Amino acid sequence: MVSRLVYIILAAFLLTTAATLIVAPTLSYAQESNGSLSDTYSGEELVGTGGAFFGSVAQGLASLVERAVSQFGLPNAYILGEEAGGAIFAGARYGEGTMYTRNQGEHPVYWQGPSVGFDFGGDGSKVMMLVYNLSTVSDVYGRYPGVDGSAYAFGGLGMTVIKYGDVIMVPIRSGVGARLGVNVGYLKFTQEPTWNPF
Repeated sequence: MVSRLVYIILAAFLLTTAATLIVAPTLSYAQESNGSLSDTYSGEELVGTGGAFFGSVAQGLASLVERAVSQFGLPNAYILGEEAGGAIFAGARYGEGTMYTRNQGEHPVYWQGPSVGFDFGGDGSKVMMLVYNLSTVSDVYGRYPGVDGSAYAFGGLGMTVIKYGDVIMVPIRSGVGARLGVNVGYLKFTQEPTWNPF
């Protein structure tokens, strides 16, 4: 049983790494053609904002932000929020927060989505999502597929990568709760809250 779980977690890690490698080459062209450097947030700004937001669990945030910036460049928006989810093989996740942009202000955003996998328990998280290639606020709304797991690194923080169209998001989560496993699903971002995860 333990060896099977190790294989599942390893497979999820390899899928996430492969997705990152596929997404990264397409991003550099988009960053050159969309927006200017003044539209983005620096790594120092993100670490400062995230450190204040996450509080005592922010240890290792700088490492995660540095890793995201080295792979994807500087984001032109970010989301700060909270989410909760649970699963017994199939599950759901719900969250809400505020999206911050340089030139288009602050906007409330909600997300929800189903998941399926070897996944048990429930968790709650504070979330900081780095957003790339956002041309307009409405570009954030859509379904972002991805693989997620309950293994947290860097002092209680974990990072994943999700993509919808040209928009790439890098959610950085603090994990609190009792949840074990790996799942596949998507997050649907909306302007209004809804209980329907689909």
